[in-house]
Amino acid sequence: MTKEFDYSPIDKILENHEKTAVIAILQDIQEIYHYLPKEIFPYLAKKLGTGEARIYSVATFYENFSLEPKGKYVIKSIPILEYLRGELGLSEKKTTTDDLMFTVETVSCLGACGLAPVLTVNDVVHPEMNPDKAAALLKELREKEAE
Repeated sequence: MTKEFDYSPIDKILENHEKTAVIAILQDIQEIYHYLPKEIFPYLAKKLGTGEARIYSVATFYENFSLEPKGKYVIKSIPILEYLRGELGLSEKKTTTDDLMFTVETVSCLGACGLAPVLTVNDVVHPEMNPDKAAALLKELREKEAE
């Protein structure tokens, strides 16, 4: 039995935007789900009076949008990438933990060279990272979720 997709959060988002604001609508949807579920494309096409392909092309054009589920905490790092993957049981192909708590992404530049090595969690910069500091940060995030 398949669970029925709840479109009510999408409807609330649509109430707050013009029909032409596809990027803003997709950003708000991704903020809720941490990715863009496949179910939204035909629904948005109907609600916005546009083609499904148009919405999909916007979603795939911009790097910030993801069509794959991401964890609650999206971690971006280059210097301690292998440490993070090992600690979280991830790899180059498997980027999100099974519990959807963490996603580790690679980036070419975070724009914070003066603070390097840098790690970001949901776009919050954590400067001067090393494996010990990363371990403490992961522990802190896990404890926060356990509360």
